[in-house]
Amino acid sequence: MHDTTALLVELGAVILTLGLIGRLAGRVGLSPIPLYLLAGLAFGQGGLMPLYASEGFVAAGAEIGVILLLLMLGLEYSASDLVTSLRTQYPSGLVDLVLNATPGAVAALLLGWGPVGAVALAGVTWISSSGVIAKVLTDLGRLGNRETPVILGVLVIEDLSMALYLPLLTALLAGVGLAGGGVALAIALGTVGAVLYVALRHGRLISRAVSSDDPEMLLLVVVGLTVLVAGIAQRLQVSAAVGAFLVGIALSGEVAEGVRRLLSPLRDLFAAVFFVFFGLSTDPAAIPPVLVPALLLAAVTAATKIATGWYAARRAGIGGRGRLRAGGALVARGEFSVVIAGLAAATEPRIGPLATAYVLLLVLLGPLTARWAGSGTARRGRSRGRGLGRRRRSPDRRSGARDDPASSEESAAAR
Repeated sequence: MHDTTALLVELGAVILTLGLIGRLAGRVGLSPIPLYLLAGLAFGQGGLMPLYASEGFVAAGAEIGVILLLLMLGLEYSASDLVTSLRTQYPSGLVDLVLNATPGAVAALLLGWGPVGAVALAGVTWISSSGVIAKVLTDLGRLGNRETPVILGVLVIEDLSMALYLPLLTALLAGVGLAGGGVALAIALGTVGAVLYVALRHGRLISRAVSSDDPEMLLLVVVGLTVLVAGIAQRLQVSAAVGAFLVGIALSGEVAEGVRRLLSPLRDLFAAVFFVFFGLSTDPAAIPPVLVPALLLAAVTAATKIATGWYAARRAGIGGRGRLRAGGALVARGEFSVVIAGLAAATEPRIGPLATAYVLLLVLLGPLTARWAGSGTARRGRSRGRGLGRRRRSPDRRSGARDDPASSEESAAAR
């Protein structure tokens, strides 16, 4: 009885704290992710208020949080969306991989973490935060901009790549070696291909099979199916997160919309628990020694993400201002970086503090770079426009001044 009482008190205090800091983040226009991580540091070992009775419950809740995060992410995409993005955006996806995974891999090798640590930290620095970026684009009113489909295309490629990367990382962390990693990758490729094929050809049948007019039945069937598939995937060394992601892809239409509506609050609750648990597993005293590497890594990978967005937008024929906005929007890292670090922490404990500091820096910097990319380029655009106007009125310029097509295109995009 005493243990149950302590569990309820600790769990209630944690959830209440998350609610309060989430409201605070919303008021100041920030993502709540860094505050959730800080709360985990405060509640963890070495923090201000360590948890004892509820730590096991929070660990199980964190597993559910990852599964729901990936399920909801999969629901955002249809199989046709993924195939289209693969066909049109794969060069940008390759540039994204090379520019942003390489700094993480090099940093891990310089720190002496070995090949497995390099693969893990490469994933941490590679993947942008879809959730943070989508919220920032909505808050800034840029969903209708020309560069926004390019940004979303890069994010789709990254999310789909996780279905291949996570099984490979899981196999390497399990110590099966490159041969076992190759087998895991082959299984993942076959699984993703099969799910995409079934979703394209028979997606309606799958959605009809799980569909129900009763919200309770729909919730139970989808959550049960997702957890079951996630468990089977983990048993096959494919990763529970990938299994949940593939279930989300297989559902479409009204069923997907209904599931999103029902599961959004549940996803938010358990996702918050997941970020807190990641903070719990990190000793606050371990963060100051890695602040300098985290700052350097954040500075380098912020620049490489801006370069990625610039390249992807240029391929789409977007002008300079739109290219810079695309790059600035991609800087934020978040949920996937934490998921990867959480998987690797058992094998390479040093990755936890560095990943925590890194995500804290970029989840705060990301919205700022997105705003800066719009406001700074807008000011330069206005100055350029005034300069063009003066040249048009100057009687002694023989060449005259012609409208710059790229500038006209950028102005249309801005409107």
